[in-house]
Amino acid sequence: MKAVIIAAGVGSRLGELTKEIPKPLIDVNGKSIIERQINSFRKFGINEIIVITGYQNHKFCLENIEYVFNPHYANVEQAFSLLTARKQINDDVIISFGDIIFEDKILKQIMDNNGDIVIGVDRDWKKSYEKRMDNSPTMSDFIAIKNGKIVKLFRKSTEFDDESIIAEFSGLFKLSFDAVKKIIETYEKLEMSHSGKFHYADSLKKAKIIDLLQELFENGVEMEAVHLEGKWCEIDTPQDLNLARKMFE
Repeated sequence: MKAVIIAAGVGSRLGELTKEIPKPLIDVNGKSIIERQINSFRKFGINEIIVITGYQNHKFCLENIEYVFNPHYANVEQAFSLLTARKQINDDVIISFGDIIFEDKILKQIMDNNGDIVIGVDRDWKKSYEKRMDNSPTMSDFIAIKNGKIVKLFRKSTEFDDESIIAEFSGLFKLSFDAVKKIIETYEKLEMSHSGKFHYADSLKKAKIIDLLQELFENGVEMEAVHLEGKWCEIDTPQDLNLARKMFE
């Protein structure tokens, strides 16, 4: 199994903090965000780690890491960045957004699930947003679950009826190699034929991971949602960073 960390974005909402370094390299109590992820992966024997870079790519210099540079990072989104490493992803893979921190036991929960596509979700997301006053859930990605099954992946938390459990997508998920091949095949077909809006994105190049997963879901690909039991956080704003430093001392 390999790990892929998507770390190409600018992180503009952190202001001056990301003026000189990419967001994944921001320090959280003595270790950068990305170092914390890498340490977790290695504890579970995942030593082949790919980091997809973009903004300030020359600042990434951790040892024993394979770097893949996305030169178009300023004009594309997560899905395009992920597919930049399509040649390197030749095995089962854990994929993580480069701006999240999570406990080891959260990673274990996802790894212990044998599904082809296993998505880490947080059903208690409203509690975290009570503290994230500078962040809005309208900017996050969500999954609707009914009777234990995923019924939709989407960008807003207000689209589903009360019978559905709305869970926030954590940015941590696992793909079998069969699922990897399906994603690559789907994306390459779309590159040849698709134009205009793509699910919640203005275009295919602007598609987030959630848009790509929704495309697969609509094509009948099965997915598993795993409710994360433990500490995790996303760092988008200075307030998020302060919360992370309190949570992961």
